[in-house]
Amino acid sequence: MPGRSRDALSPRLSVGDATAPRPQRVSARPSRFDGTPRRRPDARRAVLWHSRTVPFDHNDHYHRLLLRFVPRGCRTALDVGCGTGRFARRLAGLGVAVDAVDPAAEVIAVARALSAGTDGGPRFEQGDITRMELPAGRYDYISCLASIHHVPFGTVAALREALAPGGVLVILGCYPERTAADLAWSLPAVPVNAAARLAVAAGDALRRAPAARTRVKAPVRPPLMPLRQVRAEAAALLPGCTIRRLLFWRYLLVFRDGARPAATDARA
Repeated sequence: MPGRSRDALSPRLSVGDATAPRPQRVSARPSRFDGTPRRRPDARRAVLWHSRTVPFDHNDHYHRLLLRFVPRGCRTALDVGCGTGRFARRLAGLGVAVDAVDPAAEVIAVARALSAGTDGGPRFEQGDITRMELPAGRYDYISCLASIHHVPFGTVAALREALAPGGVLVILGCYPERTAADLAWSLPAVPVNAAARLAVAAGDALRRAPAARTRVKAPVRPPLMPLRQVRAEAAALLPGCTIRRLLFWRYLLVFRDGARPAATDARA
């Protein structure tokens, strides 16, 4: 993933270090999330048309669920692996100041174009979250939608340190089918997924944009970490978190800063 060299970063929490103290912001080169002016969206990209990677987007399906965990009085949020910015824009629509990061330059360009001319929209930044210096204790809400499997799971330790007191980290994660329980959850998902795709594809066919416009898709990567391992690592790095399975090969992890030091999960 693209990003600044680790040599350019000030001392900070090492990814995956669950016991390190909270980092201090001592860098002479502040993060873009510290207020450095951003470039305005490139006007030449304003004609880009963003379409779904597949007719039925599993991540979009869970937006409403994830928004339920936005804490009352939330002022700042970080969306990790934001893609073209659908969820980041929904957060911004709640009046939240949203920083959104993704390593793919092409999708960040589309995200900026789609938000051009919108007051209070997200601030999009291209970068590798494992190499970025996140301000300690800044964000009331941090979201990762199908993006945490693109980086070492230990990255959640840095996200944890970036939470403000009482802040919430939500991860909509993906997992591979490895156990009988995984396969059992896949059985009802397959027909529902097929029906939803057909319905959404039919609707899209009626309002499809001109074919000459450019489609941009966020990079994808198959998940490798089994759900059992996710639970084990989350219990160590995010004590007090909850994990439960969802349909469409997803799980939901919720961590609240200041939660009790005993991870719980729904193992069904």
